[in-house]
Amino acid sequence: MTTDTRISNLWKPNRQRSRLVEGAVKTVLITFALISVVTTIGIVLTLIYETFEFFQEVPLWNFLFQTRWTPLFSSAQFGVGVLISATILTTIIALLVAVPLGLFSAVCMSEYADPKVRQFLKPILEILAGIPSVVFGYFALLFVTPLLQQFIPELQAFNGLSAGLVLGVAITPVIASISEDAIYAVPRSLREGSYALGATKRETITSVVLPAALSGIVASIILGASRAIGETLIVTIAAGQTPNLTFNPLVPIQTMTAFIVQVSLGDTPAGSLAYKTIYAVGMTLFLITLALNIFSYWFVRRYREEYD
Repeated sequence: MTTDTRISNLWKPNRQRSRLVEGAVKTVLITFALISVVTTIGIVLTLIYETFEFFQEVPLWNFLFQTRWTPLFSSAQFGVGVLISATILTTIIALLVAVPLGLFSAVCMSEYADPKVRQFLKPILEILAGIPSVVFGYFALLFVTPLLQQFIPELQAFNGLSAGLVLGVAITPVIASISEDAIYAVPRSLREGSYALGATKRETITSVVLPAALSGIVASIILGASRAIGETLIVTIAAGQTPNLTFNPLVPIQTMTAFIVQVSLGDTPAGSLAYKTIYAVGMTLFLITLALNIFSYWFVRRYREEYD
C-alpha cells in the first residue's frame, strides 16, 4: 500500500459506524418520546377509570349543580361548582395582575430597553419563575394579607385576594417572556414602514407591533391562566381550605387543587367515595386546562401572522 493510499484511508469517513451511531441515537430518542406518550395515556386512562367509578355512586347532575361541597362529611354533597368558582376567582385576580405587568414588561424590554439592559432585565424577570410556590404561598399569608388588612379590615386571614395577587406575580414571568419573544419576532420592516408614514413610537407599538404579535400574546395569557388554574401551594396556603360558593375575595375559599392536597394528605381510605373525589376533581381540572390549550392552539393558527 502506497503512502498516498494510507493517507486517503485516514481521511475516509467510516460510514458504517456513522449509520450505527445515528440508528442508536434515533432509537433512544424514539424510546423517550414513546415513554412520554405512554405516561400521558396512562394518566388519562387512570383519571377516566376512577372518575367513572365515582359517577357510579354520585349522579353527574349532583356533581355539576349542587351548591355545596362536603364530600368528607356524613351528609356528603358533591357540588364541584364550589371549587370551580374559587379557582376562577383566584385565576381572574391573578390575570388582572399578571397581564398588565407581563405585557408592559415585554413591551419595555422589546421596544424601549437598550439591548444590554434587555439582556440583564429578562433573566432577572425569569428568576421569579424559579421561586418555589411554597415561598410565594407563605409570602401571601404572612406579608401580603397583614398588609392588606391595614386597608381592608374585613379581610380574613385566609382569603382569595392575597392568593390571587401573589399568584399573579408568580405567573408574570410566563406572560412576559412569551409575549416579549412574540413582540421581538415582529419584523423590523413593519416598524420602519410605520415610522415612514409619520407614526410615533407609541402609535407604532399599539397599532402595528402588538396586533402583529397578537397570537403570541394571547397564547402567553392562556398559558399563564393554565398555570394559575393548576397552581397548588399558593392557593392552599393563602386562600385556605373552606369550600364556599362565593366570588367574594375577602373570605376563605378552596380551589380544586387545594382540595386534592387536602384529601391526599389526610386519612381518607383508598377506594372510598371521598378518595375517588380526587379523580373526579382532577378530571374536571384536566378538561378545563385541555379546553384552554385547544383554544390557544386554534387562536394561534387562526390569527398567526407569517412574514417572508
